[in-house]
Amino acid sequence: MQFTLVTDGSSDRALIPVLEWLLRWLGVTEDLVGQWAELRHLRRPPVGLMNRVRKALELYPCDLLFVHRDAEAQAPQLRSAEINAAVEEIWRAGVAPIPHVCVVPVRMQEAWLLIDESAIRQAASNPNGQMHLDMPGTIDIENIPDPKERLYELIKTASGLSDRRLRKFSVSQARLQLAGRIEDYSALRGLPAFARLEQDVREVIQHSSHS
Repeated sequence: MQFTLVTDGSSDRALIPVLEWLLRWLGVTEDLVGQWAELRHLRRPPVGLMNRVRKALELYPCDLLFVHRDAEAQAPQLRSAEINAAVEEIWRAGVAPIPHVCVVPVRMQEAWLLIDESAIRQAASNPNGQMHLDMPGTIDIENIPDPKERLYELIKTASGLSDRRLRKFSVSQARLQLAGRIEDYSALRGLPAFARLEQDVREVIQHSSHS
C-alpha cells in the first residue's frame, strides 16, 4: 500500500511514522510506502487546500490519501469538513477518486509525540541521560496550550547540553527523528482526535477489503 500525506507545514511530515504504525496496528500487512507531499520546491507552489491536494495527487500518486490540518482554535469537525469539501471538489473536477482520511490533532501534531520519554532521550542524542523530564500524562497532552514548545523544551533538557552547545543543536531535526523512534503509539488510542483517526482508517480498510 502506498499512501500520501498532505500537511499544513513541513514539520508535520513527522506524522508518517504515526500513520504507518496505525495501519499496521489495524492489520495492513503488505509493504507500506508512506510519502510526504513536498510541494515547496515547485516553481509555483499551489495556494489553498484544494490546489495543494490536487497537486499532491498528481505528483505523489497513491492508494490512500491522508490530509492533515491542525485544529488549533477551530473545532476538529470544522477542519474535517474543510478537508472533505476540498477533496470532493477535486473528485467533481474529474480526478479519479481514492479513499481519503482526515488527520486533525486537537492542537498540533507535536502533542502526539509527548508519549515516550525513552524515545525523546534517544532523539536528543543522549539515551542514557538522567535529567528529569517533566513528561505530561497522556490524557493531558491534547490540552497543552503549546505542545510544540513543550516538546522542544523536553528535547533540550534531555540533550543535557549547555546553553552554548544548544545553540548549535537542531531541535527541529531531533523532533523529526523522534517520530520514527517511537515504536508504540497505542497510548494515543484513548485520545478523542486519535480515536477518530483510527476509526476513519479502519472504515477505509474494511471498505477496501470488501470492494
